[in-house]
Amino acid sequence: MIALRLARRELRGGLKGFRVFLACLALGVAAIAGVGSVRVSLQEGLAREGAVILGGDAEMSFTYRFADDDERAFMASISQAVSETVDFRSMAVVDRDLVERGLTQVRGVDAAWPLYGAAGLEPPMAVADALAIRDLPGAIMAPLLADRLALSVGDTFRLGTQDFELRAILVDEPDGASSGFGLGPRTIVSLEGLAGSGLLEPGTLFESQYRLRAPGADLAALEMQAQAFEETGARWRDARNGAPGVARFVERIGSFLVLVGLAGLAVGGVGVSAAVRAYLEGKIATIATLKTLGAEGRVIFAVYFIQVGVLTVVGIAMGLVLGALAPIAFGPLIEARLPVPVAIGVYPGPLLEAALYGGLTALIFTLWPLARTEQVRAAALFRDVSGGAGWPRPLFLFIIAGLVAVLVGAAVWLSGVPTLALGTAAGLIFALALLAGSAWGIRALARRASRARFARGRTALRTALGAVGGPGSEAGSVVLSLGLGLAVLAAVGQIDTNLRNSIQSDLPEVAPSYFFVDIQPDQLAEFLERVEGDPAVSRVDTAPMLRGIITQINGQRAADVAGDHWVIRGDRGLTYMDGPPPPEEIVAGEWWPEGYDGPPLIAFAAEEAGEMGIRLGDTITMNVLGRDITGTIAALREVSFENARIGFVVTMNAAALAGAPHTHIATVYAEEAAEAQLLRDVAGAAPNITAIRVRDALDQVAEALRGIAQATSYAASATLLTGFVVLIGAAAAGERGRVFEAAVLKTLGASRATILSSFALRAGLLGAAAGLVAIAVGAIGGWAVMTFVMESDYRFEPFSALAIVIGGALATLISGLVFAWKPLASRPARVLRARE
Repeated sequence: MIALRLARRELRGGLKGFRVFLACLALGVAAIAGVGSVRVSLQEGLAREGAVILGGDAEMSFTYRFADDDERAFMASISQAVSETVDFRSMAVVDRDLVERGLTQVRGVDAAWPLYGAAGLEPPMAVADALAIRDLPGAIMAPLLADRLALSVGDTFRLGTQDFELRAILVDEPDGASSGFGLGPRTIVSLEGLAGSGLLEPGTLFESQYRLRAPGADLAALEMQAQAFEETGARWRDARNGAPGVARFVERIGSFLVLVGLAGLAVGGVGVSAAVRAYLEGKIATIATLKTLGAEGRVIFAVYFIQVGVLTVVGIAMGLVLGALAPIAFGPLIEARLPVPVAIGVYPGPLLEAALYGGLTALIFTLWPLARTEQVRAAALFRDVSGGAGWPRPLFLFIIAGLVAVLVGAAVWLSGVPTLALGTAAGLIFALALLAGSAWGIRALARRASRARFARGRTALRTALGAVGGPGSEAGSVVLSLGLGLAVLAAVGQIDTNLRNSIQSDLPEVAPSYFFVDIQPDQLAEFLERVEGDPAVSRVDTAPMLRGIITQINGQRAADVAGDHWVIRGDRGLTYMDGPPPPEEIVAGEWWPEGYDGPPLIAFAAEEAGEMGIRLGDTITMNVLGRDITGTIAALREVSFENARIGFVVTMNAAALAGAPHTHIATVYAEEAAEAQLLRDVAGAAPNITAIRVRDALDQVAEALRGIAQATSYAASATLLTGFVVLIGAAAAGERGRVFEAAVLKTLGASRATILSSFALRAGLLGAAAGLVAIAVGAIGGWAVMTFVMESDYRFEPFSALAIVIGGALATLISGLVFAWKPLASRPARVLRARE
């Protein structure tokens, strides 16, 4: 085949002109492959160590109660051993001159805990020794809480009405990842030691968990058998998905980072396109010669398509190797930063995904310049024309559009978050279109400015503006490559700052000081007397609180109707009301009259009802304390969780829950200076009441968001690095033109300082322009995410935007000056003779 033979001969000349092509493609593919490999490594680690993470091969859990005799008998029949634990929040109290209190997540364990893995304690000892009852029951405490309360091994603290001796510091909790998000550090005590604490009274909020040792068992079959206990409120988990919350988080954040990596690949695509275009411009004479010798356009297209295809395979291979090796190289660091096991290795899935994205991107961005080779005419051999300046044939435009659709479809299918993938694709296409339009506008503006009055007499400025606006300008490459990279970084900065402001600044102004939970009905009056009589307290809200599991919707399994919606994923808080709420909260339907004692009625949160497909008149079955209560949806209610007030997805009429043991929850709004005394008084009068300081909870959320923002910033930085590579490639490609320009300027009497100033001004102007456009694109992206994804307010953050502009100007200035020395050192006579 003639095209293949010609392509092979040209490739023998080496890879000069394709270094940027290979670097851009390799970096983009490596970023996606690396993120995907880490995600799969985490998923494999969760799967392999599922039993250790969960604390057993399977788990049955209950809310508000312990398992009954039938449930215990079933668990014993399907397992070799059963470990019983209980989990709840409480206050750890240290009696000193000034009483110290700290919120803690308490776990009561039996003698069999842990079934799998081992607890790491300091000083090293057996769990049984650490928790043994001597003069006092023993306890194990997380180091953060021990430091906060200034406790050392051997000191005494109190949970409820029971004193405990701190025997060891918790270094490693083997099944801690399966417990999900906790508002306080961990304290572990024995179930026997908890018996005298008064913390597990009827109606108190706690969860009992039964871990089963059943090695080699058919977990799917056991799950089917356990469904017989769903009606009593039992929930099943097993080692196939030991930490579902962690698994979902890993999947979502991994998918999001892959999408950010696609933005980097789009930046690399700009560099790939520029590299191919620059290479083909240097081949104009060769193409014209082939045309003169009778070569058809399709043969010439095939020659360079084969070359680019071979180099694409090389670039993707380089990226895959780098992306596969990076997680292995940083494996110890990754494992040290994560609370779950990671099975670092080479996995074909993410590598194939990255290769697919890389191949499609290379095709999309190279077809345009390759298609224009057909437009080069034989006359280009004898005239100083470049040829191929028009649009490709409609066939190629159709193919490019089809490839874009395939790339977007692949991202939607493989990401697992289709809405986010579609939004990212739309955002990238919009950003590229806006950047391309901005590059055209910058060129037109610079062209007009070079002829303006203010530029007269300023040689360096005028030549810089003329170069930006003239033919062969680098504006397109710089604005597209650097602008898109900076735009991603700007969007991440805007989102991060707005989230921090929303959590740390906005919410505390309207959020309560404390959530008080586990208030027994006979304690409510005394509690209200204390808080409502305090002049520093501006508002108190209370509500009865129970927890239950939605088991059925319209007589069908809830999961079959609502899928994996978060409302049915576990137990949910519910309350009861007799009188109606404010009229503006009732979205649809009618509230039951006061004193209603007919069949159970339910008011459901309107937004969640729409997401789950629930309508007025539907029936909901909830298991509360082992008892099924089926109610009819009588009203849809507006429930907002953003303001940190009391909110329940499910509200029932009071008679429906009559006689059910329950506690009350309260939110108290107080002046910050009065919070400490308020906590001392309430906890001193009722040790069983748990206080959750809202500011501390918000700090934990902010800390988690900081980790996400940091991971996203790393991915955005990789995008920016790719953009900088493209920028260097554009500067290198334009070096030949600047050599000729410098020779002409020297001939006309310009000094080296003037020429250098012109080059520096050109680079700085282009970088600043790219930064300004990136700010606009990033601000739009940040607004879209905050408004439509986070459903929060958006405020433009100027400081990170200013850093983006300065960074863009410096990046182009540095790359421009690096490639300015050769033009400055060139001799005009030699350069001009070579052009004769």
